[in-house]
Amino acid sequence: MSLIDPRAIIDPSARLAEGVEVGPWSIIGPDVEIGEGTVVGPHVVLKGPTRIGRNNRIYQFSSVGEDTPDLKYKGEPTRLVIGDDNVIREGVTIHRGTIQDRSETTIGNHNLIMAYAHIGHDSVIGNHCILVNNTALAGHVHVGDWAILSGFTLVHQFCHIGAHSFSGMGTAIGKDVPAFVTVFGNPAEARSMNFEGMRRRGFSEDAIHALRRAYKVVYRQGLTVEQAVIELEASAQQFPEVELFRQSIQNSARGITR
Repeated sequence: MSLIDPRAIIDPSARLAEGVEVGPWSIIGPDVEIGEGTVVGPHVVLKGPTRIGRNNRIYQFSSVGEDTPDLKYKGEPTRLVIGDDNVIREGVTIHRGTIQDRSETTIGNHNLIMAYAHIGHDSVIGNHCILVNNTALAGHVHVGDWAILSGFTLVHQFCHIGAHSFSGMGTAIGKDVPAFVTVFGNPAEARSMNFEGMRRRGFSEDAIHALRRAYKVVYRQGLTVEQAVIELEASAQQFPEVELFRQSIQNSARGITR
């Protein structure tokens, strides 16, 4: 029995590996490559240049690899690259990159992108991230590993969302979110750290305690960002988790959510 529904429309130049499934009324355009075991549901549109890895699941009505509405885009051959074991739910939209940035939108592995989420041009999504329903990322957004963006989270262009961070429902993010930090509100404000997420992922109690102290240095002692980064140096030498937190603050170009 064929894994490609005869009602699907697939360009002859598209490259589908062994075991790829394609549902009815889906359209796969030229310069699309799909890895082994990936399942494309019905009514999906895939445009290239796009590379999709192994064992992904793309649900109905998603538009993946479309060119960006950025007015600077003039039809240049930019890319979308998606890794392995991702779940892309109903109605998700993902745009390719622009030559003004990396020429590539990149999505890592083991991510869950829930219904009606949008990933804008040149964005970079790490691994094990969750974008809950109706989350929308503008162009050039970077999301670190294990970050969770709750439903209706909005992220301004060029923002960096740190690893293991968390946003509450309906949060509007206009500045960088440091690693591990939990933010809520419009505009987003830092409320705490994602301690429950850390425990679920096996962080030691010592590391969690060190991060709790580090959070207080940045957010409770009235220090400038520069002063806080210096204050964290000793703890960062002992705990890699604190160093990740410190680096996400020090490397911020937009300023951090406070």
